[in-house]
Amino acid sequence: MVDPDRTVRVLSAGTALPGSPIDTEALAGRFGMDRLWQQWVDTFIGTRTRHLALDLATGEPRESLADLATAAAATALDRAGLSPDDVDLVVLGTATPDTLMPATVNVVADRLRIDGIPTFQLQSGCSGAVQTFDVAASLLAAGRHRTALVIGGDVIAKHYDVTADLGALPPGELVNYVLFGDGAGAAVLTTAPGHDDAPAVRTVLTRLSGLDREPGQVLRWYGLADRDSPQPPAGEDYKAIEELVPELAADVADEILDDLGWEREDVAYLLPPQLSVTMTDRIVKRLDFPLAEEISCVGETGNNGNALLFFQLERLLGAMDTPSRAVAVAIESSKWIRSGLALELNGST
Repeated sequence: MVDPDRTVRVLSAGTALPGSPIDTEALAGRFGMDRLWQQWVDTFIGTRTRHLALDLATGEPRESLADLATAAAATALDRAGLSPDDVDLVVLGTATPDTLMPATVNVVADRLRIDGIPTFQLQSGCSGAVQTFDVAASLLAAGRHRTALVIGGDVIAKHYDVTADLGALPPGELVNYVLFGDGAGAAVLTTAPGHDDAPAVRTVLTRLSGLDREPGQVLRWYGLADRDSPQPPAGEDYKAIEELVPELAADVADEILDDLGWEREDVAYLLPPQLSVTMTDRIVKRLDFPLAEEISCVGETGNNGNALLFFQLERLLGAMDTPSRAVAVAIESSKWIRSGLALELNGST
């Protein structure tokens, strides 16, 4: 639990999406898929649109993770009424950095004119967004820093092959073309006094849960030595994800509630995992928060990985009333990380 003597508050959130929304019909047209395929996507995935950081017609990249993360971070700082000079710490979570070196977090910091402070980049799937909160809130609560910029995002379209024959792909590769999108988000956290009108971070949870479990998702990098590898750049075991994610999400919610002594009826807002619309619906039913308003975005943004939590937070911050409590849950299916956080807005520490 975060040290109650140094309350960490969420001042603001900002997000960025590349280009215009791309609906399933546009994807079907580009890849030559028929109406039955579109109906399959609508029924079993449910995602209506996604944003891609490439030109769907040519495959040419348009925006990088650094581009999107910089825009999201600038928005978050502006909404918090702060400048880059006010930031003491930057943490970025991503599964798809632009380069292995330099770290994308440092490219973003440079573009924002941030220097002379600690920066961290966490390599993780969807739970990386929560891990940024874990690292930042722990350092802020310890008194080492006062204001942190946390960022999450992914550009998965770099793995798209716009010439692919989707009809010939196995399900573990095909699903990546309809599930995912690109985007970035950021939030400003602070322990500075005078922000009782901002929600407090009550607890942050991250747990590796992959012992003896095969990865549910694999994303590969290739170098010169293995660039001709027959292994696909990305793949999913969607059946394992369907089975395990609801179970792990329920474990997260139970642990957060037990940690804080909250009851399910105490929670006014639920930010569930955002793999797809259909999976989110299933998870929300499993979590069973009877009075909570669901805060979801995946139907419009697609699954943009580490950006998702920030899109949810952006909506949450505009909706929270005093007093109210919110629980967020995120599950990474690569080697199975369960994570979540709890926020409370009550006008006092």
